[in-house]
Amino acid sequence: MKKGLFAASLLCSSVAMAQISFSSASNVAISATYVRATVDMNGDYLDDIVGVNGSSIVILYQQTNGTFTPSTIATNAVTYTPDWSLAIGDFDKNGFNDIVYGSGSGVSFMKANATGTAFTEIAYPQYVFSQRSNFVDLNNDGHLDGFMCHDVQPNVYYLNDGTGNLVYHQGGIGDHAEGGNYGSIWVDYDNDGDQDCFIAKCRGGQSTASIDELHRNNGDGTFTNVAVAANMDHGFHQSWSSAWNDYDNDGDMDAMIGSSDGTQHILKRNNNDGTFTDITTGSGFDNATGSSIEHVSFDFDNDGFTDVLSGGSIMRRNNGDMTFSQVTINAAGSSIADLNNDGFLDLFSVDFWGGNSNIYYNSGNNNNWIKIQLKGIASNFNGIGARVEIYGAWGKQIRDVRSGDGFANMNTLNAHFGIGTATAIDSVRVIWPSGHVDVVEDPTINGPLTIVEGADPLSLVEVEGKKISLFPNPATEYIAIENIDLLDVSEVVVFTLKGEKVMTQITDYAKVDISTLAEGAYIIVIQTKSGEKYSEAFVKKNN
Repeated sequence: MKKGLFAASLLCSSVAMAQISFSSASNVAISATYVRATVDMNGDYLDDIVGVNGSSIVILYQQTNGTFTPSTIATNAVTYTPDWSLAIGDFDKNGFNDIVYGSGSGVSFMKANATGTAFTEIAYPQYVFSQRSNFVDLNNDGHLDGFMCHDVQPNVYYLNDGTGNLVYHQGGIGDHAEGGNYGSIWVDYDNDGDQDCFIAKCRGGQSTASIDELHRNNGDGTFTNVAVAANMDHGFHQSWSSAWNDYDNDGDMDAMIGSSDGTQHILKRNNNDGTFTDITTGSGFDNATGSSIEHVSFDFDNDGFTDVLSGGSIMRRNNGDMTFSQVTINAAGSSIADLNNDGFLDLFSVDFWGGNSNIYYNSGNNNNWIKIQLKGIASNFNGIGARVEIYGAWGKQIRDVRSGDGFANMNTLNAHFGIGTATAIDSVRVIWPSGHVDVVEDPTINGPLTIVEGADPLSLVEVEGKKISLFPNPATEYIAIENIDLLDVSEVVVFTLKGEKVMTQITDYAKVDISTLAEGAYIIVIQTKSGEKYSEAFVKKNN
């Protein structure tokens, strides 16, 4: 305990010394009407810049040296464009990210082909006055679903049938008849392993459509609005987005709810009992008013405490004690990513209503860091909804992987952590949406770490003191699963490391025939009749 407290004080001292500053790079330009995303689009985990026109998608692919290679991918003239928001995720698990467009009159999904070189529009006929869009696994079946805030009606979602087809639904996660739904963010606020939804709401006058909602995931595909009981309803406070992170590094997600009507922003501390306490007074947010719409949270100075970017022009640096100091950066509503592969998060600035765009590169400092890159197998391919934790002398830091935070933009899917002046990380732990846990001990700092679901298992599973294990590994003809009779198994599934299902076995679980598989690495997933999933990696060798 003393060691942790001492290291935490070192981190706090580095906050005072670290500076946050950005420099403009006027030589980077993208010709697109809607520039809303900085996220990897070709599977190399380097964040790219994505813009959309009415009949094309423009991507600036980041190279390892920090330069960009432009590509314009022609599409048919689309039914809907991302006037209001855009989110990105691989909903058909083909290894390339798809895009959802939220417009003022409807929703289109742009589905990437098997090489990521073309997109096909899937436009839905229902009227949706779109606000914040997200990709999220609503029913935790391993497949991403789409979610869209509806301005004037109950919210809508698009449920994945498991084959990459999305089925339209309305209601159940925000049912106010007048809508008022603006800034949805998916976050595991109660640490129970599934994704809950907070909706920052906005409506003029004294309409109840402006009262914020917190929808707790019941774990069975249904949701309950618990905002009043959790102290997260906020009366007639109007907001277009909120920024969630573990601001005090105590292991749960806190919230900053931004103001869009000139009143005060609100800071809430998670009490880790399903409720929140308003700690705005004295936090630095009590002097913060305005009408900004984009609020996101990342660790911009890599000091080990997450900061808040508000409206793209004002940053509030976390002092490490739940107070924040204002830093003015003069960059309009920005997407967040590491755009020169140096481990510090940069800003891609563009006016929401259109106009010039620009990269603002983070000037950096001497603080240390790690970048976690996820590849889901039993879970969705991007690892959206995963909880990533790092442990060291300071204690613990956490991140949730999200598609769609802030109001309009799409930020990096990599999980960035700063560790201040600390020189080592004891372990990285990933709790996947499937329930599987991977642990990497003593990772190398100041670089990326790619974690494939099931490749670094904490343990496959142990029942009655007996471990369920694979042998031989590597294998040529078959994989035996020792003690599998102790589980009530429904099926055994084998995936490639790209997430492609290559075989399913529904009988004779103890011996899985892999003789027809090509040589390479795979993940075997054991699913029980009660819904648990256990996975582990194995290697197939030829004779």
